[in-house]
Amino acid sequence: MEYILETQGLTKVYGDKEAAKDINIHIREGQLYGLIGRNGAGKTTIMRMISGLSTPTRGDYTLFGKTGKDKLKSLKDVGVLIESPGLYPKLSAYENLKIKCIGLGIKPKGHVEKLLELVGLSEVDRKKNVGEYSLGMRQRVGIALALVGEPKMIVLDEPINGLDPQGIADIRHMVQKLRDERGITIMISSHILDELSKIADAYGIINEGLLLDEFTADELRRRTGEYVCIRTSDANTALKALGGIGIKEAFVEDDGMIRVSERLEDSALMSKAIVDAGVALSEIYIHNTTLEEYYLGVTGGKTA
Repeated sequence: MEYILETQGLTKVYGDKEAAKDINIHIREGQLYGLIGRNGAGKTTIMRMISGLSTPTRGDYTLFGKTGKDKLKSLKDVGVLIESPGLYPKLSAYENLKIKCIGLGIKPKGHVEKLLELVGLSEVDRKKNVGEYSLGMRQRVGIALALVGEPKMIVLDEPINGLDPQGIADIRHMVQKLRDERGITIMISSHILDELSKIADAYGIINEGLLLDEFTADELRRRTGEYVCIRTSDANTALKALGGIGIKEAFVEDDGMIRVSERLEDSALMSKAIVDAGVALSEIYIHNTTLEEYYLGVTGGKTA
């Protein structure tokens, strides 16, 4: 199974508006996939369709390698937190989780306690109602609800929206732990791109219902991040000169610019090697592009 989730032309139409159009997403097992887009871009619509909460108008998707009725059965292995957590405000976190366990027929002893510990709420007063919780604590309960039944994949829609810096960091660390220690595949949407860039393994950029780009974190690092840009009269000879001083991570872009993604502190040494090779050097500088700048470039300046 190459992908744990793969969509094929997934489309959702409301009236005369296409909220999502011909979406082709690919998520590998164990990945943390970041879905990027501004409010109203179509992120929630996509998440609702792949979670079984909304029926696609057109297209389909494969889940855990399953299609048709087998795919629908596999939805039990997908935990979901879309928009605000659906909580009973006058009940405790324990009671909210217990109710979902009963609804799903889950009876393993200690399951609720393990979930509360996993999301960092085991020390909270059992009698305290979630209506008295902070926003960050309610988000933790929402993630715990998504984890009821030990799903293989969870879908989190804007889980850090509205949180303070400490709350954002806490949710980020929790999500990383779920991926790294439990091997859970995670799809997470956010418009806080700096935070998403710290944890995601792959990304999809959504704008006006369209998937404009999809790329891995490694591809993002090649497209963004810090690197040395070099323009010369002879790129191939310059590459050989760079190889002579041990530079391996260098390639020529379509416009003839050489990009070097290692040893940025040795740009002066790179210049000398190229000039000593008899190649005219027209410019050399260190370039840095953030995920947000890349996103703005792809969407034509429309903010997330």
